[in-house]
Amino acid sequence: MRSRVDSLDLGSMHLQSGEGRRLTLEVPVEPFTLAEETYLVTPALIPVQLDISRTTGEGYALRLRLRATIEGPCMRCLEPAALPLEVDAREVSLPGETDELDSPYVDAEVLALADWTREALALVLPAAILCRADCAGLCVVCGANLNTAEEGHRHDVEPDPRWAKLAELRFER
Repeated sequence: MRSRVDSLDLGSMHLQSGEGRRLTLEVPVEPFTLAEETYLVTPALIPVQLDISRTTGEGYALRLRLRATIEGPCMRCLEPAALPLEVDAREVSLPGETDELDSPYVDAEVLALADWTREALALVLPAAILCRADCAGLCVVCGANLNTAEEGHRHDVEPDPRWAKLAELRFER
């Protein structure tokens, strides 16, 4: 049975050096705001698989795996888009070692699982969330969706009036 978890007390597992545990949990993730648009992560409670291993000393090696979908407007044509995402993230927390080995998600043996899940998802997001890979976007003149517009959609563009004075220039030979 899965349980909803925002944070997890690693110390309560009483793991010895070299011991590990695999947990299946459900983690809530807040929506993303990109380019002033809201993108929801579905399902609302993401099923995650968390592997926890105790290292020598006071540390932990952590692995987070999940699949989710981000849904919102296409960044080119504004039609609905749904993008499947897959995460396989790892963290090491060795307190007292170098900063590189001190996980920002573990504080006093408490794992901020919801924060780690959200940031791991943010790292796998593409530069643009599109309804399809070949999305043509919107016409810059009339705003028509170029994915559904007739073939060869175009407009006669008036010259920019700011450049009109240049047309009056005459060069002598």
